Amino acid sequence: MENVVEEERFPGHPLLPYLLILPSVAVIALFLVFPFLQSVQESLFASTAFGTHSVYVGLRNYERLFASTDFRNSALATLVFAAIVMLVGLSVSLAVAHLLNRKIRGQGFYQVALIWTYALSPAVAGAIWALMFAPATGIVPFVVGKLSAGYLLNWMTNGPVALLVVSAAATWNMLGYNIVFFLAGLQNIPEEFIDAARVDGAGPWRTFLDITFPMLSPTTTFLLFVNMIYAFFQVFGLIDIMTHGGPGDATNILIYKLYRDAFLYLDSGAASAESCIVFAVISVAAIIQLRFATRKAIYAR
Repeated sequence: MENVVEEERFPGHPLLPYLLILPSVAVIALFLVFPFLQSVQESLFASTAFGTHSVYVGLRNYERLFASTDFRNSALATLVFAAIVMLVGLSVSLAVAHLLNRKIRGQGFYQVALIWTYALSPAVAGAIWALMFAPATGIVPFVVGKLSAGYLLNWMTNGPVALLVVSAAATWNMLGYNIVFFLAGLQNIPEEFIDAARVDGAGPWRTFLDITFPMLSPTTTFLLFVNMIYAFFQVFGLIDIMTHGGPGDATNILIYKLYRDAFLYLDSGAASAESCIVFAVISVAAIIQLRFATRKAIYAR
């Protein structure tokens, strides 16, 4: 049998691939791996307010968190918040992208107008929605008052309503990002598949369920993960601008509670334990998503 010699991809430079990825590995190690390991270490200690003295306490910080009603309420608020951002946000984005994919007059204008929300940071999005819903001067309470015979929509004193408002603001902030990817996915679906379904007598809804949505499964899987990361980690600015975690800790989601414990209450042990818990939850969710969601993903075109 003739020996086949594998051709070198980088002849004469065997270390070149490692040198090329070294900057990325260094950045990940410096800003992600090392801080995470430090958080794991600090979660096992109890420190004074200014960190001048630390005492090893083992898993006591974790036990204290799980026994805390505030932590359980914060975890529940985070799950509700993330569910709204992910499910409602992706559903609305897919519907809007499906409409934008049709040949209509002014299609380019609508595409740009609906995509620009992602250009705003969460803090700016929070400021916009806080002004819109301001009880005394906001346009939304004014319209609600006119339509409901003088009812004052003061969401700043109503916990469930405040959670819905900040969830809507976060969802709106991600609409542009989701629409871009869904629109790209829709435009990548071969037209002959849609035409074949119509020839077979399938209506619009059946065509969407049997052809369009399965073909969008890779895009949907990716956006589910991105929106989950956004809901758990990237909404600090939005929460801080709109509610500061209130009213009554109704919007005190885990990322904001972590900030409070670390920088307001100076409890670095509890804050480090919370960061490890959030990381573990996200990691488990990502593994489940990769194991189950990607199995049903359709990549063939």
